[in-house]
Amino acid sequence: MENEHEKHMKRALELAEHGRGRTSPNPMVGAVITLGGETIAEGWHRKAGEPHAEINALRAAGGKAAGATMYVNLEPCSHHGRTPPCAPAVAAAGIARVVVGMTDPNPKVSGAGIGFLKNSGVETIVGVLEKDCLRLNEAFVKVMSTGLPFVILKAAVTLDGKTASRAGDSKWISCEASREMVHRMRGEADAVAVGAGTLRADDPALNCRLPESEKIKDPLRVALDPELILSVDSKLARQAVDGKTVVFTLEGAPADRAEALRRAGCRVIELPPDGAGMPDLRKAMLELAGMGVLSVLLEGGGTLNASMIEAGLVDRVAVFIAPKLLGGADAKTFFDGAGFPRVEAGVKLSNMSATVVGDDILIQADVAK
Repeated sequence: MENEHEKHMKRALELAEHGRGRTSPNPMVGAVITLGGETIAEGWHRKAGEPHAEINALRAAGGKAAGATMYVNLEPCSHHGRTPPCAPAVAAAGIARVVVGMTDPNPKVSGAGIGFLKNSGVETIVGVLEKDCLRLNEAFVKVMSTGLPFVILKAAVTLDGKTASRAGDSKWISCEASREMVHRMRGEADAVAVGAGTLRADDPALNCRLPESEKIKDPLRVALDPELILSVDSKLARQAVDGKTVVFTLEGAPADRAEALRRAGCRVIELPPDGAGMPDLRKAMLELAGMGVLSVLLEGGGTLNASMIEAGLVDRVAVFIAPKLLGGADAKTFFDGAGFPRVEAGVKLSNMSATVVGDDILIQADVAK
């Protein structure tokens, strides 16, 4: 049976979810203020650069915050960023107790906010529903601890594991409901990435095609393009005027092609090769994190997906399985590469879940590291 602290922390987590896809590079945070066991105010962080959850909750409480308890899923910040620090504001409002889900992994905070509250005479409890809090902000936690974004590999396959027919036809393997969910995933992600094979075969737009009333945002569009095959007439290049198309290519790429893409608005970044002849994927992910990207939705083909997994850069797989069979020894799969010689050496997955989506089944699982 959940206790009072868990009850209000669950509500803080629900509030934090309202910011999904909108707060990067900040974490998702919700705050609940209670007095005498009753909720008197709530708030959440709506968008990077706007007031944090604690401030919104304090404003909603008005003059009632004195002597109250605040529940917040992440430690209140104690440093000046684009907005003033929260911990001093919480203490100044007369909050008597703060219940925190988890400490902030940001080195600029990392216990300093909790320390400030304690030194200000505010009772502080830390670690309520900590696992749930960590899961909510897993992308933020990963960037802060490793410098790398959280990568979700998305694929749509037939029941026999094919992503396209032997002739290359892939429209459509997944059902309409699954494709709509993918657009929601794009809206929640900070970036969507594909490789040269997908550029060549599909000329993807990589945008979020949902009604404006449901749309969160268009993500950063990322092409991992060793030979710089991306045309200035492609959908990615034609959208680049918004400054949200990034192309990673190899050092020494054709200068005329690179310049043409830059004139179109693409950000072209040259990187050294990795062992497979791709632009160094780890460095590419580090570059994206430096741009404020917390999460990447990887929509690559079998070659890029295998390279990303083998490099240890994929955190989760999300595979839509359609009730169809295609067969064909040469038909594409979503994970190619050299493969593993023994079953025991294969990629281990954990925390697997299965969800029915229209006619399909969505399997999600974490990649063991």
